[in-house]
Amino acid sequence: MSTKSYRILTSVMVIMAIAQAEAQTAPDVPRLVVNVVIDQLRTDYMEAFSPFYSGQGFMRLMQQGRMYSQAEYPFDTPDRASAVACLLTGTSPYVNGVVGQRWLDRQSLQPVFCVDDEAHAGWQTKETTSPKNLAVTTLGDELKIGTEGRGLVYSVAPNRDAAVLSAGHAADGAFWINDESGQWCSTAYYGDYPQWAKEYEQKSSLSKRIGSISWSPINESIGNFNYFVSATAKKTFNHKFSGDRRFREFKASPCVNDEVNLFVKHVLHSTTMGIDDVTDILNVTFYAGTFDHQSVSHYPVELQDAYVRLDHQLAELFMNVENRVGEGRALFVVTSTGYTDPEDPSDLSRYRVPTGTFSITRAQLLLNMYLIAVYGQGDYVETCMGNEIYLNLKLIENKNLNLAEVLERSGDFLIQLSGVRDVYTSQRLALGAWTPGISKLRNAYNPKCSGDILVQVSPGWVLVNENTHEQTLSRESYVGFPLFFLGCNLPAEVVRTPASVDQVAPTLAQVMRIRAPNACNQPPLTGVQLQSKK
Repeated sequence: MSTKSYRILTSVMVIMAIAQAEAQTAPDVPRLVVNVVIDQLRTDYMEAFSPFYSGQGFMRLMQQGRMYSQAEYPFDTPDRASAVACLLTGTSPYVNGVVGQRWLDRQSLQPVFCVDDEAHAGWQTKETTSPKNLAVTTLGDELKIGTEGRGLVYSVAPNRDAAVLSAGHAADGAFWINDESGQWCSTAYYGDYPQWAKEYEQKSSLSKRIGSISWSPINESIGNFNYFVSATAKKTFNHKFSGDRRFREFKASPCVNDEVNLFVKHVLHSTTMGIDDVTDILNVTFYAGTFDHQSVSHYPVELQDAYVRLDHQLAELFMNVENRVGEGRALFVVTSTGYTDPEDPSDLSRYRVPTGTFSITRAQLLLNMYLIAVYGQGDYVETCMGNEIYLNLKLIENKNLNLAEVLERSGDFLIQLSGVRDVYTSQRLALGAWTPGISKLRNAYNPKCSGDILVQVSPGWVLVNENTHEQTLSRESYVGFPLFFLGCNLPAEVVRTPASVDQVAPTLAQVMRIRAPNACNQPPLTGVQLQSKK
């Protein structure tokens, strides 16, 4: 081959390689990622009320989105706070530090709320708040780091814990509804209260509108649809929000989702979210639980109506976002907190079902008496909270006692009490001694704030705390919930293999081309691959 022919062939090959590279451009990065957490959303309820849905809410998610039908949290007994923290950090309470909405401060022996922080005053609220108890980075934090602060991160939720924990440490703002005044409030941790938020309160304040808001069935067919087997089911209802608890009741109804949508729309049009090529994150929390956190048997028609309303509210959110950023430029992630409100304790003995009452406060006193008999005088047990017992670690150390031995003796004693199914000590959880399900229990435990002894009450028994007057019916039934990805030309598919929620953060990080949160060691979900726009 001549030199001239060789040069021509080489030039042709280079041109072909360039053309092929241009044809294989990387998928577009979404302008806006919208994380939608629906508190207490359940798959069975979502599917049961589908005859009443429009085509743009739940049906759009199920037909056009990538749906994981069996999502699950990697730890035991999630609540709103621990679920939101897990979703945005990609790790469990054992690592991220948020074991729940409340835990015991070992220094003061007083319960603390997960986002309390006296160092940061509130805007439009007396509550002092920050994400200081969140021990690791969130997806939003990593976006801020990766874009040198250019990516915007906002969170809007009915409640303080969901708003702040989803916002993370570096967000531009977190907003929630004040339980007492109904105002949208925030914390000075994220800077000054924005002028556009002040304008919303002046023009559209919930506190001015609450008296005119009423909740009745969205259509007449709701009351004729009987999904719940209940002899006391009613056909209609009409709830107004008045009295000292009016805003708390409002926040525990589907009406709060309309308010969230109104404020989200104001955020979108008052900021530069989603209008440039730098990805932004918007975290939104909706409510799908029972009215005023009561049993489903008390308000069955209300719950049916709540899901039909939620369908419309999701459709409105999708429309507001896409009108702002452009169709196909937003990626929506929709999932649940993975729990339901505890059921009312019922008299199961009427039906000859094994049941009883287990008093955690009485167990605390009996355990202390037992340890006195073994080790001599002293207050060995400091207090209890939920199903956890906290030992006096300082006394045990001062007496030069072997903590492992004290824990083992305590566990052996408590397991003999009626109504106790199993007992897990901090040592047993730390060592990971094999027991079915112990990995989820360990993931829900955090050495800095969890109790030293966890008492598992038998299903059907009622856990009672006589100091706080709390009563909880123990039930371990499976509650299924979905996980959806929608938008950015993502192909529709139903995936029936289980998906762990802690994989969402690394999946989104991969899509956004940023690092996953710093404590996230899970791989991204397979198949969530955006397509290039043609």
